[in-house]
Amino acid sequence: MVKKKLIWSLMLFSFTLFVFATVEIVPAQSPADCDAYARNEANRSGSVVGGAAVGAVGGAAFGAIVGDNRKAARRGAALGAVVGGGSQAHSKSQIQQRAYDDCMSGRVKF
Repeated sequence: MVKKKLIWSLMLFSFTLFVFATVEIVPAQSPADCDAYARNEANRSGSVVGGAAVGAVGGAAFGAIVGDNRKAARRGAALGAVVGGGSQAHSKSQIQQRAYDDCMSGRVKF
């Protein structure tokens, strides 16, 4: 009976030692470092001007097809630029917030 308890104790100790040996402790990042990291990640995702340009091209094509004249194409381009730029800005904001949260929680190492 004592031998069985000793074996179980050694197994529990070995398991605990294994768990603590494999867990990696990540030091907390500073908010300034994480902010810089998040801004860099957001800037790599593309520019608002690029989103506006793509939106303008798509809007112009849609306006020309639907309206069948230049005035409709110009309106479509303007609307597409606003929507495309706004969409890209929102996307960059989400990427930046997600990167900041990941950094502060220690999921990202840089």
